[in-house]
Amino acid sequence: MSESVAAAIKIDVDTRYLKEQSAPDHGQYAFAYTITIRNEGEQSVRLLNRHWIITDADNEVQEVRGAGVVGEQPLIKPGEHYRYTSGTLIPTPVGTMEGSYEMITEDGRPFIAPIAPFTLVCPGALH
Repeated sequence: MSESVAAAIKIDVDTRYLKEQSAPDHGQYAFAYTITIRNEGEQSVRLLNRHWIITDADNEVQEVRGAGVVGEQPLIKPGEHYRYTSGTLIPTPVGTMEGSYEMITEDGRPFIAPIAPFTLVCPGALH
């Protein structure tokens, strides 16, 4: 893995609670997350796979692995960004997500771009 290439990938996350898709009485809390992946490096990179670790307030963990994101394996050119929105369901009003993207440079060097932990929280769940 090339740490300098991974350091050139900046990942920002914006989350929101989806009240209309949630059923708190049945232990279902829906969240959307919008990810922006910026390539601040000098060569194009392709996102190949995703790995998510989703932890609810009861410390139960779900792991999600798969090819690409939202059905795509985007190529992100230098100075450009890729943005997508997806979602998750958890059984508690508060949780966290973190993970990584497996990526590859245009010259064939694979690397991992880490995604820092972020919080999923219903309005009013934390004081």
